[in-house]
Amino acid sequence: MKKNRLTIMILLAMLLGGIVGYIVNVSASPEFITGFSDKIKLLGTIFIRLVKMIIAPLVFSTLVVGIAKMGDLKAVGRVGGKAMLWFVSASLVSLLLGLVLVNIFKPGASIDLSYAQGSSIDDLVKNSQEGFTLKKFIEHIVPQSIVEAMSHNEILQIVVFSIFFGVAMTALGDYTKPILKALDVLAHITLKMVNYVMNFAPLGVFGALAAVIAINGLGIFKFYLVYFLYFLIGIFVLWLLLIGVGYMILGKRVFDLLKRLGNPLLIAFSTTSSEAVFPKLTEELQKFGCKKSIVSFILPLGYSFNLDGSMMYMTFASMAIAQAYGIQLDLATQLTMLLVLMITSKGIAGVPRASLVIVLATCAMFNIPPEGVALILPIDHFCDMFRSATNAVGNGLATSVVSKWEGELGPETEILDTEA
Repeated sequence: MKKNRLTIMILLAMLLGGIVGYIVNVSASPEFITGFSDKIKLLGTIFIRLVKMIIAPLVFSTLVVGIAKMGDLKAVGRVGGKAMLWFVSASLVSLLLGLVLVNIFKPGASIDLSYAQGSSIDDLVKNSQEGFTLKKFIEHIVPQSIVEAMSHNEILQIVVFSIFFGVAMTALGDYTKPILKALDVLAHITLKMVNYVMNFAPLGVFGALAAVIAINGLGIFKFYLVYFLYFLIGIFVLWLLLIGVGYMILGKRVFDLLKRLGNPLLIAFSTTSSEAVFPKLTEELQKFGCKKSIVSFILPLGYSFNLDGSMMYMTFASMAIAQAYGIQLDLATQLTMLLVLMITSKGIAGVPRASLVIVLATCAMFNIPPEGVALILPIDHFCDMFRSATNAVGNGLATSVVSKWEGELGPETEILDTEA
């Protein structure tokens, strides 16, 4: 009910923002419209800053816990290597698919938001066209101080530190269990904060839409329809690719797997949360024939490294926002963005709208106005339903495929194996 209330509030905020913005658009003077837009946008700014507030603890805690739960690195090296082969391949395909489709369909091109930058739009476009140099890219990856990286929300640097930290914890074994427990608690606290922050989403939506429609009129809503339909095409193509590769490895059993995943997919779709489906997904994969030890290792790892639907959405959303602001990114810069997202997406949590945190950070890196994230928020809930279900499919396939590669995929059973 709480999730439904938030969704209803966001939809009402979208409607109210449209009405207020339209009234201002058709009845006020240009000077008033400009002043109104500047002031009402502050609501969106508040929401954006609240989201930025949780970037560092969210990435650090979830990624370290995910790595530390791998266990003995030597014992799981072979299984982990096979899992990472699938994760990296699926990630690249998902990110590249989103990038290709957004360049073909150009869902953000129907909106001209250059007004928001005023006279500074020329400098913004110039900076975006410069792209990343190798020097800048290295500086964005390698931290010189984790405190500095966190204070400036340098997400790539936080990821690098988290990887070293997680590997070191794993190497030390049981000695680090108190720290692992503490970081697990921190991760849950941060995820709870995400829910609190999302309560401010209706205000951000209202402010962003009222400001945009006051300038552009109701034509702004054309964007949401185009954006959502093109996103669904992307999800459909991604499902075809995942199931196709699964069929090549699992054969006809891939369809039995999809039947097993039916219930978990419904939970993920209705709650817009990949995490909500974790217990049921674990149970169904074991019933499908996957060995418990492999499920307990691969599945938690997949929730940090293998959220295919979310990753496809990241390139799609980031580029759509750039298109909405009239920013042209050359191919080299787009590929750099893909590589950046390939790294930054590895700390994302499977909770509602968590991918927006990564999209926002990426937009800031590439001089794309982060305020654009608030513009896609009204439709994001519906996008999140489909990408959460896709995340569940991707992790179910990954676990089953690795089990098959290990020769540990047994027959289906309705009785869970209690052995490790």
